[in-house]
This record gives sequence, structure tokens and C-alpha cells, in this order.
Amino acid sequence: MKDITVNAYQFSRLVEYLERLGLDADAPLERAGLLASRLARLPPDHPLSAQQYSRLYKGAVEQMQTLGQSLPWGAGVGTESFELKCHCLIGARTLGEALGLAQRFDELLYPLLRYRIRLLDDGARASLFYDCDVDDEAEALIPEQWTREGFYLPVSRASGLLVWHALCGWLTGQPLELESVSVAAPSRGDAYTRRLEDVFRCPVHFDATETALQFDRDFVGRRVVQTVASLKEFLANAVYQLIAIDQQQASTSAAIKSLITIDLPGALPSLESVAAQLLMSESSVRRRLQREGTSYQALKDEVRCQVAIDKLINEDAKVAEVAEYLGFTEPSSFVRSFKTWTGQTPRGYRDNVRSLGEVWDGSAG
Repeated sequence: MKDITVNAYQFSRLVEYLERLGLDADAPLERAGLLASRLARLPPDHPLSAQQYSRLYKGAVEQMQTLGQSLPWGAGVGTESFELKCHCLIGARTLGEALGLAQRFDELLYPLLRYRIRLLDDGARASLFYDCDVDDEAEALIPEQWTREGFYLPVSRASGLLVWHALCGWLTGQPLELESVSVAAPSRGDAYTRRLEDVFRCPVHFDATETALQFDRDFVGRRVVQTVASLKEFLANAVYQLIAIDQQQASTSAAIKSLITIDLPGALPSLESVAAQLLMSESSVRRRLQREGTSYQALKDEVRCQVAIDKLINEDAKVAEVAEYLGFTEPSSFVRSFKTWTGQTPRGYRDNVRSLGEVWDGSAG
């Protein structure tokens, strides 16, 4: 993954926000490996690591949660409720199912959090609405000056859409291609609108009646390719992951490997089936994989090899059990394939790994 940066102004704005609320900004800065004095000397457009910004944001959210109020920015990303919601939807098969689960979760907590999503499919296109309302108690997290500047309303609602757009892309392993974006708030200016349009890659309309993402309804049927394991990695650095999703081209290889893994145990899906789940033609999938220097057969072999090694070494599974899990009709076919992948038979591979472990234990003692 290439280096992704965030300008120093964004860091300073977040630190300023904490200070306006009377919260400790030093602890989040330390977590990000930064000093307030150094940050203050940097030009506003100086690039800093997005990894650092992600750690700073996570620390800031922890500070804000001590106030006992819902976080009005970014759909609550970084909060415990956001993480719990992600765990609730990760088992969904399609994007539509995942958004439906998220909608139910949001409805339950809306009286407390004051933000929620709503998915509407009218048969021609789909709309993902984002409601974000502020009650009197939540205004404790909104500095008075920001309200006067017209900062709060457009940013709180637009940032929620940014999070959900990126999260949909992460869930499916492909960007969510939008037709239009509407924000029920006044614009902060042409520069802000252009920045949003660069991310969403479509027109953004302010002063709308609803805050929503509009897209082709076919995307609702996209297969969710993420797992509990990948969710754990995502949540460990959520802000960085979301920034990366919006800035980098999605990997078709990664999406396909996730799909193959999810379909285990049993026979692996055909290329036709995978292409249909990704809402792509077979020829498009082949071209993308070719550009990424691989093929569907190579990805299948890579996944089966990784899973086989994990089961042989970590689960001490029998060869016949692994063969059945991976969809081989005969254990002998699995043995031949495994030898092609690794140069060794399954039993030979496991014995070699165990002997290396014994040598290591002996040298350590």
C-alpha cells in the first residue's frame, strides 16, 4: 500500500477541537507520535502520515466519549457503537443485507446516537440516506464558533456519507460507484464541494432536502467479501482504512480471494459465479486480474494452499479432512495439488514444520 498522507491542517483542526472542549489533546498527540509544538510550526499543507492521523483520531474519540455524548462526526467511526455495528453486519451475504442490518442497528440506537442510515430501493436506483440530528445535549460537542462559521451542519452530514461510502467499498472490495450525492445543509464553499466531488467522483448538491448517496440498485446485490478476521484488522486502524479505500484503486484479486475463502468448505466457485457476485463480466475479471499479474486459477491455488497449511499445522487435521474441506473429490487429488503448490506432500510438509519447531525449542533451551 502506497504512502497516504493527511495535511497538517487536519491534525491541527482536530487538536483545536479537543482544546475547545476542554479535553486533553496531549495524550492523543503522543499516541500519534507527535508533539503539539512541532505541529504548530508546520505549514497547513505539510503532509503527515495518514497512519498518524488515524491514531490521533482514535485517541480523540476516546477523549470525547468521556463526555458521555454521541459523536456527531463521521457516523461515529472510532466509537464502541460503530465497532459493534460492524460486527453485526459482517455476516451478511450481500451489501443490501449488510445495510439492512446496519439500518436496524441504527434504529435501535437512534434515540441515543441521533444518527442513522436508511436504504431505499425504488427498483431503478438505490438511495442510502443518512439522518444526523443534534439535540441540546449533543451540542456540548460543538464549539460555538463552529456553529457561527456554518461548519457543523455540512461537515457532520457530509462526513457521515464519506464514512458510509468508504465502508460500502470495503465490504464489497470494490468502490461504490455513485450517481449523485445530496447534503441537507448549506455549502461551506466551492473548495469544500470540489474536495467532496473528488472523493465521491460524482456531483455533490448542497441545500438538499435529504442527505443521501444515490447509486444503481445492482450494487445492492454485491457480495460482501470481508470476514471476521479482516474486520478485526479494519477496526484496529479504521480511519486509515477508510482514507485508503477512498484514495486507492480496489484490488480485484483481494476481493476474489475473500469470496473464495467465504465459500469454503466445499467446491470453489466458478469464474462465472465470482464475476456475477462482483457484478462484472468474466472478460472484465480476467482483464483486471491480468493487470494485477495473476489469474483466477492462481488465486484459487493460493487460497487452497494457505487454508490447507493452516489446517494441517494449526488444527492438526487429517489429510482426508483437508481434502474434503477444500472440495477435492479424492484425497489423492489433494495430495498431488499440494505437492505442486509446495514441493512436498501434506504429511511431509507438516513433519518438516514440526521438526523445525523441535530444533528451535532445543536451541532456545
